[in-house]
Amino acid sequence: MRSVPELAQALVFACRPRQWTKNLLVFAAPLFAFRIEPQQWLPAGGALVAFCLMSSAIYLLNDCLDVAADRAHPSKRHRPIAAGLVSVPVALTTAVLLALLSLSLAAWITPALAGVMLLYGLIQVAYCLQLKRMPLLDLFCIASGFLLRAVAGVVATGLGFSPWFLLTVGLLALFLAVEKRKAELRLCRERGVITRRVLERYSLPLLLRLESLVSTSAFVSYSLWAAGPSLSGASTAWMLLTVPFVLAGIFRYQMLSDPEEAERRRTLEPERTSETPEEILLGDRGIQLTVLGWLVSVAVIGLGHRFAGI
Repeated sequence: MRSVPELAQALVFACRPRQWTKNLLVFAAPLFAFRIEPQQWLPAGGALVAFCLMSSAIYLLNDCLDVAADRAHPSKRHRPIAAGLVSVPVALTTAVLLALLSLSLAAWITPALAGVMLLYGLIQVAYCLQLKRMPLLDLFCIASGFLLRAVAGVVATGLGFSPWFLLTVGLLALFLAVEKRKAELRLCRERGVITRRVLERYSLPLLLRLESLVSTSAFVSYSLWAAGPSLSGASTAWMLLTVPFVLAGIFRYQMLSDPEEAERRRTLEPERTSETPEEILLGDRGIQLTVLGWLVSVAVIGLGHRFAGI
């Protein structure tokens, strides 16, 4: 029997708090609208908490369903449920409670947000049960999670949105999903073991073609959004100044996920791969500097637009 503090610590770890950085996407709506009023950011903060709760519930469900496969995986076997630190009944009970808390919080903010959270939960449950084994559909399910986070920010704040903005988010999410599968496929070939059934339906040439399509489309859609109000995009055409940072970020990520570059980096950082996009976003200095430059540019343009009318 484990003590309550040990069980609580294992449960928190099983909820994957490091993945919560994805939920910061709910702040995109007030950020790109250049709004700093609390009445926009506080509801977005509530949506952030709701997504943290719901996404953790999905992670717990997924780990319960994949417990046997995770125990055979070289790194996933250390997850609390696979390692036996948290029992399946306790994890499932916690998942249900977290999902209910998430829906309750979202409904308190606005019923429309609760609808977004419910849709996210249903798609992710379907992904855990079946869709993650279906090629191409698994990519769209992963991307939908990011897209619904952006939609949640729009719904929670009541701000308007540009279709180019949502298209850009969806395409960038597809890009990350393709990169994730590409890294998984490469690692499986190196180890000689297929860890995901869906990887049997993918090939590296196919994923490279998909990568080229979605990365190009994402860059074009972001550029159209940054062109400003004339194209139903950003509030100011000065956002075109941020386009080079987006291009540099895409280039940097593609370089890091290149098989030859990954092999060179493995000798220096053997634990880091592009199988987990959030690890690259949090750990690579080049990506960090690109994101920082992009954020500073957005902040300067936003302040200029709001107070100087540019």
